[in-house]
Amino acid sequence: MILGNARPNGHITPCEECPLRRVPCLREFSPEELEFVKRFKIDELHVEPGASFLTEGTRSEHLYTILEGWAFRYKVLDDGRRQILNFALPADMVGLQGAVMEEMEHSVEALTPLTLCILPRRRLYELYSQYPTLAFDITWLAAREEKMLEEHLVSIGRRSALERVAYVLLHVYGRAKELGMVRDNVVAFPFTQQHLSDALGLSLVHTNKTLKRLIATKAIRWQGRQFEMLNGAVLDQIAGSGYSGQKNRPFI
Repeated sequence: MILGNARPNGHITPCEECPLRRVPCLREFSPEELEFVKRFKIDELHVEPGASFLTEGTRSEHLYTILEGWAFRYKVLDDGRRQILNFALPADMVGLQGAVMEEMEHSVEALTPLTLCILPRRRLYELYSQYPTLAFDITWLAAREEKMLEEHLVSIGRRSALERVAYVLLHVYGRAKELGMVRDNVVAFPFTQQHLSDALGLSLVHTNKTLKRLIATKAIRWQGRQFEMLNGAVLDQIAGSGYSGQKNRPFI
């Protein structure tokens, strides 16, 4: 299903020229894997900011790899309250749940203009049966998603408000830095305090006050959408858990 504010790109980035292949933290494909991925990818989709291209309760015929842009996974309660589960960045896969289970249990919304590689669900069996290294990669991506959700649950359940804010900012900054999106310790964060509030289970007022306390430590600076890391060690100490990335991690 293509939404009104999501449309095919009309231009497909050749897999050989994929900008993600130049990112040092992402592993290289073998020639055989690259040939399959070229066949696996059938199109690209452009999604406007604010559009949900995967929705809870539906089963998707496709799964997607984020080529460019930011998105977030979320659930909405009957009364309209929203819980953001995590943020998705380039090289992340979204829609796997809806492709292998009966239906999506969450929705995914674009934070910025988003370009997605479209991968058909019907070819997953071929991938798993003929390309075990790529099959392991998808399993690794699912396990990584589980790990991020575990940390998110720890934050919601046990971390203080200050620790929660410090942890999520440290985590997202670390992921962006891995992907080469940080310049001189500065990265453009496309999310607002409301998004942060919905991710951390705090009211907007509480989030705002907590963020001011964190800024007062001089560990970070956040003005508009520009986030600057001033003292990573202090932020790490407040969060109580550092960001541990992994080199040569997979993507499809």
